[in-house]
Amino acid sequence: MNAQTTDDAVTERTTRRAVVTGASSGIGEATARELRRRGWEVVATARRADRLDALAAETGVEPVVADLTSPDDVARLTARVAEIGPVQALVNVAGGALGVESVEQGSEDDWRRMFETNVLATKDVIATLLPLLREGASADANGFVHADIVTVTSTAASVRYEGGAGYSAAKAAEAALVDVLRLELAGEPIRVTDIAPGLVHTPEFSKVRLRGDADAAERIYEDVDHPLVAGDIALVIAGTLELPGHVNLDKIVVRPIAQAAHYKLVRGPLEVRGPGERS
Repeated sequence: MNAQTTDDAVTERTTRRAVVTGASSGIGEATARELRRRGWEVVATARRADRLDALAAETGVEPVVADLTSPDDVARLTARVAEIGPVQALVNVAGGALGVESVEQGSEDDWRRMFETNVLATKDVIATLLPLLREGASADANGFVHADIVTVTSTAASVRYEGGAGYSAAKAAEAALVDVLRLELAGEPIRVTDIAPGLVHTPEFSKVRLRGDADAAERIYEDVDHPLVAGDIALVIAGTLELPGHVNLDKIVVRPIAQAAHYKLVRGPLEVRGPGERS
């Protein structure tokens, strides 16, 4: 596969297609919607058929129900993508956190599930779809032939905090997977990007992590002036995919202004201060 075009090379693509995982809610759903708004064809996959069907009816995505921790489901997803047509991008969003217990008290089942959904499923989807991404790579407006793999990790991959060992470990492993993949694909025009969000207010993430305690989940975002929402991350993902094909953003850390660092979250209104004033 040559990144440069020749006289009879692939012409500029008019229709782009992306596979988006975790598309039944949160960042995955928002990404599917944003890409469709921009004219992309989208294969949207997740476990919940009712959510996918509703998304398909509203936006025109191609729904594929799959549990990505099942190798059989991943194989079925890949076969369906191959049937639908060329694919230029894979956006890995599926994952999540379970529990806030200490290392001593944490559930092995929770840790196992987090590694399965955040690491092993990501690995399996990438491995099975890579041949299709190579085949589907196409030219941008400048004639540069390329494909994309974007993976949503977390700032938890690089910052440790009490009660977050299992999730941090899983996301650190996922981030390592992305970094190694970029090295292994060096020499091919396949961009590999890690998008690491900080505080994002989505309806389900914290509620699932806190065993369904909606009040406790909402307190995480209480009095935060404009926390990020799923649509903000979707804009970053879509913008990354639509950069000129030779431009690779290795890692993007995305936080709300109110969160200066993983551990520095300001509650209350954001206000311009005078010289010498500090929060």
